[in-house]
Amino acid sequence: MTNPHPLLPWLPVQNPAAALDYEIAQEKASALGRSGRRLEAALSALATFDAQATEEPASLARREHRDALVAEASEALWCFIVQREACGLRESNRVMRDYGVPAEVRLRMGIFPEQRSSTKSKV
Repeated sequence: MTNPHPLLPWLPVQNPAAALDYEIAQEKASALGRSGRRLEAALSALATFDAQATEEPASLARREHRDALVAEASEALWCFIVQREACGLRESNRVMRDYGVPAEVRLRMGIFPEQRSSTKSKV
């Protein structure tokens, strides 16, 4: 009996491991694309914010907003680099150059702000 709905015509039904490998590769590629788009959006938001800067000293609220944008871009960069490495792509210098990642974002990659919780017990 043949499978009426094969995954791919070239993927033999007799090899379920190959089908699983194919599905995993598809998901890795999809996740990499989503991570890349998230990084692009975060870097764009930071660049847009910086382009709107005035020459006056920034207010506390403006500095906090920019810090939040840098933190978001740094987290997006970290997620993207980790996903690339999961796909076997190890060279991150090219990513930094191709995406135009600012040094400030690069230096904060992998550093996450402390989560404040009201349920945290005091020692």
